[in-house]
Amino acid sequence: MLTDAAIKALKRQQKLYKISDRDGMYVVVQPSSAIVFRYDYRLNGRRETLTLGRYGPEGLSLARAREKLIDAKRAIMEGRSPAQEKQHDKRRLKEAKRFGEFGEKWFGQSGMADSTKAMRRSIYERDILPTFRNRLLTEISVSDAARPPLRAGGDRRRWSRACGV
Repeated sequence: MLTDAAIKALKRQQKLYKISDRDGMYVVVQPSSAIVFRYDYRLNGRRETLTLGRYGPEGLSLARAREKLIDAKRAIMEGRSPAQEKQHDKRRLKEAKRFGEFGEKWFGQSGMADSTKAMRRSIYERDILPTFRNRLLTEISVSDAARPPLRAGGDRRRWSRACGV
């Protein structure tokens, strides 16, 4: 069974190598010194590998990797493939719309008078777009819209009128 101290002591080699933990999880040490948690399982007669995540300060801890392993085992017991679900989630995020794209589409399809559209577009481009342009629609919450950014000069009335909150 692995410990944090044992994982930190692992050194890279010319080829990747595996060190097993408990419950079927293992650690792969890559030539680039990256340490990755993985789990091999069988579902419907097929062997699949789930990459739980990378070890390190910006990645997973050993305890968190073991928690993810428990979740993965639960999914397998229910007949779902955690590796395929992870790939599906990645694809869905990649295809998700960004706020800027959605805003342009919305302005193109809106049935507003030209003067109203021009006024709203100026507010949108000045106050809203700089804050939310590259964020996914799924990442934006009501509390984000209720809090004016510094660019809006902290003017809550202008910000709430622009966002409709």
